[in-house]
Order: sequence, then C-alpha cells, then structure tokens
Amino acid sequence: MAPVQHAPTLDAFLHAHLPLEATVEQACSLLKRRQIRGPEPCALVTAHVLAQVVAKSKWTDVDQLLDRVFQTGRKLVDAQPQELVLGNIVRRVQGLIRDEAATDRTDERDDQQSSMANSVSDLRENLPVPPALASSVSFSALARTTRQPSLIATPQSMFNLLSAAEPSFLASGDVSSAGSGASTPTPAHAGLSSGSGSGRVAALRDEILDGIEEIKDEIGQADDQIAGFAESQIRPGDAVLVYEPSRTVEKFLIKAARRKYTLFLVGTASATLEKKLGAAKCPIIRVSSNAVSTYMSRVHRVVLDARAIAANGGVLTNAGGARLARAAKAAGRTVLVVGGVYRLSPEPLTHPDNFVEWGEPARLVRFADGSLVGDGGLEVETPLTEYVPARLVDLYVTNLGPHSKDYLEIVISDHYKSEDLELYRQ
Repeated sequence: MAPVQHAPTLDAFLHAHLPLEATVEQACSLLKRRQIRGPEPCALVTAHVLAQVVAKSKWTDVDQLLDRVFQTGRKLVDAQPQELVLGNIVRRVQGLIRDEAATDRTDERDDQQSSMANSVSDLRENLPVPPALASSVSFSALARTTRQPSLIATPQSMFNLLSAAEPSFLASGDVSSAGSGASTPTPAHAGLSSGSGSGRVAALRDEILDGIEEIKDEIGQADDQIAGFAESQIRPGDAVLVYEPSRTVEKFLIKAARRKYTLFLVGTASATLEKKLGAAKCPIIRVSSNAVSTYMSRVHRVVLDARAIAANGGVLTNAGGARLARAAKAAGRTVLVVGGVYRLSPEPLTHPDNFVEWGEPARLVRFADGSLVGDGGLEVETPLTEYVPARLVDLYVTNLGPHSKDYLEIVISDHYKSEDLELYRQ
C-alpha cells in the first residue's frame, strides 16, 4: 500500500529541498488551501520562496532579478489576496534588491576611479613625460572616467599637445594599455555585464540573501520586541480587555504582568497565559461576547491583534474585534493595536470588504437546519476577519514602538520604495 501523503507543515516546507518551480507551486497550493495561514507564517513562506528565487534562478542583471521576484510574488499574492503580508514581503525584497544593486554600482565606480588613479601614478613614474604634461594626462583621464563634459573642456589645449606627442609614447606597451583602459566607458550595470560579471552577480546574490535572512529574523523577533513596550502602555491597576488573544497579544500581556492589572478575557486563551498571569497575581475575568458593552465601563484599554495594518490606519483583525473597538469608542476607552512592522501595508484598503476572509457556516448552522439554508433561502455568512476603521484605533504598537495614525506614513516610507508600491503593475 502506498504511503499516505500529508500536507507539509510550515517547518517542513521551510526545510524541504525542492526545485524552484516545485517550491513556488507548493507554496501557492498551501496558501490557497489555507494550510498555511496567519501573518507570521505567510510572511516567512514568502521570504523563503523569494530567497529561493534569488539563489536558484538565472539572472545576469538587476532588472532580470526584479522581474523574477515580481512574477513569483504576484503568484503568491494571487493565491491568497486576503493575506496582505504576502505583498508586504515582496515589496520589502524588491526594495532590498534595489538598495544592494545601488551599493554595488557605487562600490564599482569607486574601484574604477581608484584603479585609474593608480594607472596615472604609474604613468608618471615610468614615462619621461614633463610634469605639466603628466598633470594634464591625469586630469583628462579622470575627467573622462567620471563623465563630466564641463571638466573635459578645461584642459583641451593640453590634451591636443598630448595627442601630438602620442606616436613617440606608443613605443611603450604600458602606455598603450593604460590609455585603452582609461578610455573604456562605464556600462550602465557596471560589473554585471562585463568580464567580471559572474563574480559581481555572485557577490550581489550573497548580499541579497543576507538581507532576506535579516527580514526573516525581524519577523521572528517582532513579537518579543512588541512585548518590550507593554509596561509603558499598561499601568498598574488597569483593566485590560482582549478578544481571542493571539500569540503576539499574549506575549504583550505576559510582559506587562508586573503591573498587576486585571484581564477581561473574551473567548479562550492559552494555558501559558493563564499560568503566567496567575503566578503574577493578575486576576482573569471571563466575559461573554454578548456582555462586552456591560463591562466596558470598567475597562481602561482594549488590546487587539492586527493581521494587517493599512496605510490609512485601518486594521484587519480577527472577527469580533470590530465589536470591541466600537464599544470602546462609545465608552471613551483606549484601543491599542499590536502588530509587527511587516504587517504594515502601503495599501490604503479603499475597499476593505474585498480583504475580509469568510469561513464555513457549519459552526453556526447545524446540519439539521439544512432546509432553512437551501429551500428557505437563508444565507449564513461567517467572517473570519473584520475591518476596524482607523477612527476606532488610538495607538499602534509595533516592534519599533508606539505610533499614532499620522506617523504610519513615515514608517511606510522607511520600509518601502515608491516604485514597488503598485504590486499589480502591467
């Protein structure tokens, strides 16, 4: 009997050794089937797949690599459009490639200018050229290398003098080679299409892969860094209301346990959270979702987990979070949204309903009620996520610290390039 094939877990997928095309197709399949879901797993999968594109695909210049990353990223986004972190990581990697390519070209120009200066120095030492004429050779050669026409025109008369004396100098092979090197124009993608292109590509590839690893580290450390700001947001004696706390929210609450606050819990929480808060003498009061408005007058702040934060400050959170935010706003309570910077999307979400994820209605409608759903025409909708407008949120706590809505634009500009904002370009 053939062994039963199971879908790989996130850890198994990240450590699998598959060809590039198979890796991309498997990632798209897992995203479509929701076997990998949630901001952090989806972000790690995207970074892993794009690292494989950089490492295994064939490319000779930056434009080819950017196109391959874009095409692969669009496949991942199309596989699960509701997960905005997929597009976020694609844009981050594109920006990383642009930065590393710009640094590489700058370093190569510096190397060329240094090499030219050394060649001119050798020319002065080895040739019987008058000092004034050698100075003209140096100035003219460097001017052509840096492509500054205004500087080339200045020593024109001395250059003519050099040209007139050129036949006697060409007797030396060193002068001929130095002159040909000095007059070679610099290509647009210096180092990627020249004779040393393979070495430049390999070095650039390594730099980009190191940058992607740093993005992965940022994703993995975001929750702990967010928790580091918990004690500045929760005061001693506060009453904090949470709904179905995620791992990010739980770490945030555990870190603030020294504040001896009271937790109002809607839904369920992990045994770790209950154990840690119990050991810190922080009481937990369980609240029914229907009684949130009743208890809101006793609450000081509401903490919500962000699956994604839009550029306009709107938040995609787990279903039920919007009701807490509306109740808190009506009661004048503070609403905190926690989430790593990698969840901050440059998209404004002008049509947020398109990004709300819907689930199966089985948990709300029994099989025995099938007649109501079928012939009865009853339509049952079960949202898994909800959109919380920016007007209901007071503060955003990321791994960079707490921010107001107006500051999000600055954070976005620091992490995304303007040319990469439109992921669905033609």
